Amino acid sequence: MSAIIAITNQKGGVGKTTTACSLMDGLHQRGARVLGVDLDPQGSLGFCLGLDIENCATIYDVLKGSRPIREVITPSDCGDVLPSNILLSAAELEFNRPGREFLLKNCLSEVEDDYDYIIIDTPPALNVLTVNAYVAADGLIIPMAPEILSLLGVAQIRETIDTVRRCYNSRLRVLGILLNKFNLRLILNRDVLDMAEQIARQLDTKVFQARIRSGVAVAESPAHGESVLTYAPGSKVARDFRLLLNEITREYGSFTAPPIR
Repeated sequence: MSAIIAITNQKGGVGKTTTACSLMDGLHQRGARVLGVDLDPQGSLGFCLGLDIENCATIYDVLKGSRPIREVITPSDCGDVLPSNILLSAAELEFNRPGREFLLKNCLSEVEDDYDYIIIDTPPALNVLTVNAYVAADGLIIPMAPEILSLLGVAQIRETIDTVRRCYNSRLRVLGILLNKFNLRLILNRDVLDMAEQIARQLDTKVFQARIRSGVAVAESPAHGESVLTYAPGSKVARDFRLLLNEITREYGSFTAPPIR
């Protein structure tokens, strides 16, 4: 059975898609069988991995039952992808039947034995798509930027997590809070780190030791259809993500290579 990890924060611009791409690529490089699931109607995950998201079948077709999941899964250089596009924005209105919280979980159950890791990129909102991700996942990673508004987004997730655990998925846990765009030399960043650690304790989790620094490669890599680990493997951002991968593979088990330092 695969490990299913959702990357989540209701605030946009905190690095969810960059984190999802980097985890996919890094795990794939280490020999894992990886599926990326794009639950964001913006379709950023598929776009960042070089897919033509406007002219392909998507997860929307799978969730509404018009296409089988194996027919929609698309290969990329970083592993397989279940892509998305703007059509998925209709989910809140269209998927209003009983049991809608289990749509993604039921779809993934058909293929989860084919993969070691399934990485879910969630939308910047607490809606039915995000709830579907929480119901399907066994672990959450919460990226946040060193900003007060980003902290508020993390704190507000707690109620949704508690509801999902109580009603739909008791095994759901928060693997950790991930600090993106981090610079320890800035006073605000140090203050946010302290507050993030307080929130982590409330969520019964941790702040990852890996802190992802800013870098131009993060902005450039999507235009090349690559993750930052492939586009700029020697960059400080790529090194930071490899440290995060070490923490995650220690949690779930590693594959071919020892941890990369």
